[in-house]
Amino acid sequence: MGLSQVAVLASAQTELRPAWRDAQHIDLISSVVTNVFKGTGLTIDDVDFVIDSGSDVLDGRSISNCGFLGALGAHHKEEARVEEDGLWGALYGVNKIRAGASIGLIVAYSKPSESSVDLYWSSMVEPFYQRPVGFGQKAALGIQAQRYLAAHGIKDEALAEVVARRWAAAAAGGKVAMGDAPDARTVLASEEAAAPLTDLMIARPVDGAVAVLIGNADVARRAGRPPVLITGMGTSMETHSFAERTANRLDSVSNATKMALGKAGWASAAAADVVETSGSSVVGELLALEGLGLAPAGKGLDAAQDAKVNRSGGALPADPIMATGLVRLAEAAKQLSTPVAGGAKAPAKAIVHGTGGVAMQTNCVFTLEV
Repeated sequence: MGLSQVAVLASAQTELRPAWRDAQHIDLISSVVTNVFKGTGLTIDDVDFVIDSGSDVLDGRSISNCGFLGALGAHHKEEARVEEDGLWGALYGVNKIRAGASIGLIVAYSKPSESSVDLYWSSMVEPFYQRPVGFGQKAALGIQAQRYLAAHGIKDEALAEVVARRWAAAAAGGKVAMGDAPDARTVLASEEAAAPLTDLMIARPVDGAVAVLIGNADVARRAGRPPVLITGMGTSMETHSFAERTANRLDSVSNATKMALGKAGWASAAAADVVETSGSSVVGELLALEGLGLAPAGKGLDAAQDAKVNRSGGALPADPIMATGLVRLAEAAKQLSTPVAGGAKAPAKAIVHGTGGVAMQTNCVFTLEV
């Protein structure tokens, strides 16, 4: 007997802001949980389980999700916490539906404006030799970028063009709070974060929440809209030691992609009409595109110029830590389900990528189809 089909039924997200000063975690969560049901004919009473993704470290207290159970709609329901990006929460939820549940609610949230993001990342590195000397996310991303640029002869200006493109896409989408979107010159002129990366070349932490409603194929058909099916999933992890990882490559993205494509029956990721990736830095995004098989080694810049890649803007202008991958899933599903005007060919397939850990240690890939 084959695995039951699982579909993305609906999604909702808050605006992604540098700081939600007039709203707490519980407000952001309750907002998306309320809005995700609109137009579906479903209510929270129809949900079999709730999975939330957040970080105790960023929230500043242990078992922080216990304070949000009411807002999550998890009262008297099965609830689980995934301390990783929400895309892993969706992976867990898909498997629960394949095991017999009908409807699941996946919620991811973050308020890094209330935390020290650098200390959050440093808490993940080796504590005796690396942490005391300041090794953390920025240092790792800088080393990663230095190696990549040196190996492939890529100039800083080319990276800045990609960053400007992503900010312009996010500005056009209207879901990310910002002033004027920076052009390439502004990207290059921003303060140094970790040479050769400037601040704007590293994903910008933002506050926000996202909810995704998933269900089995029977529920999706009753919803009266073409279902966006989750047809493949894969996940993999780099070694914890940054020094022992393969230079200029994210093997875990390749491994996760191979797993997802195999489940979906795709020959390659090039079959996707929509590509939504996460990247902790602009070089990280290029490495992710190469790991997905959309470009050979050192040619991620070519893939980054493709109009189907990160139409939402991706993670560079807006990285709601713990929710970024789930936002990519929501964005990809919307692009597949939104009618196309003017007789243009509607997109039918999408590939979604989420990441976590220092210098993108963990990676998750989904394939979607309508």
